[in-house]
Amino acid sequence: MESFKIIDCALNVIATGEKAYNLRDLHDRLQRVDDQSIMFFHFWDGLLRPDFIDPEYQNDFASWAYHDLHDRRLAEQLSILNPSKFSTMRELRERVIQILEDHMDEVGFDSRIDAENPFFLMRSQIVIFDTQKWLETPEELGRFIPHMSLGSVFYHFIDACRRTRSGHNDFSEWLWTWNEHHRQLGNAIAAMDPYFKSLLEIREQLSGVFAKYLGPAVGSDNKLKSRK
Repeated sequence: MESFKIIDCALNVIATGEKAYNLRDLHDRLQRVDDQSIMFFHFWDGLLRPDFIDPEYQNDFASWAYHDLHDRRLAEQLSILNPSKFSTMRELRERVIQILEDHMDEVGFDSRIDAENPFFLMRSQIVIFDTQKWLETPEELGRFIPHMSLGSVFYHFIDACRRTRSGHNDFSEWLWTWNEHHRQLGNAIAAMDPYFKSLLEIREQLSGVFAKYLGPAVGSDNKLKSRK
């Protein structure tokens, strides 16, 4: 079997030059911007951005609606959106647009009211770091998970979903190449819903799933191989 190569990453945030001062602005700009990279940034990349800490409102749209528009109802409608439940970022964008349209159609709502601060539409470029760590077996991977950096968790579990052909994480993709028991472990990991969790919580859940399926096999000391 091929070894599992551990990759770490960071985000390079890139301004698109697009910003919205009110809901009408945001609605109009969402209809013309690149839905894939921008929607991914505003829903998923917050997990890896140290400046985004809002446990109540998980995405940038909901957080802006609450903190800058002071519209709790809209913020709650946006905050319950789970991007992992949408087949594509385009479908997610269309749902956000629909929520904005429905909200602006409400009686007495003035879409011209400006927010305290504009909403800046951003995207990111992922920066890859080669850790020189290779794991040979699922058991080694299970032992390493609790020590994995949050950047590696993001790369292999979150970002992988837009890289892999199946749309699943790197762990499952690799485990599915092993025997039936390991394929079941891969299925269990693929069934995890990472949204509404921090990267720390995702790492803990991954560790628990590995321990459940591999038991004592992940309890001994891990030996990592480095390659140049």
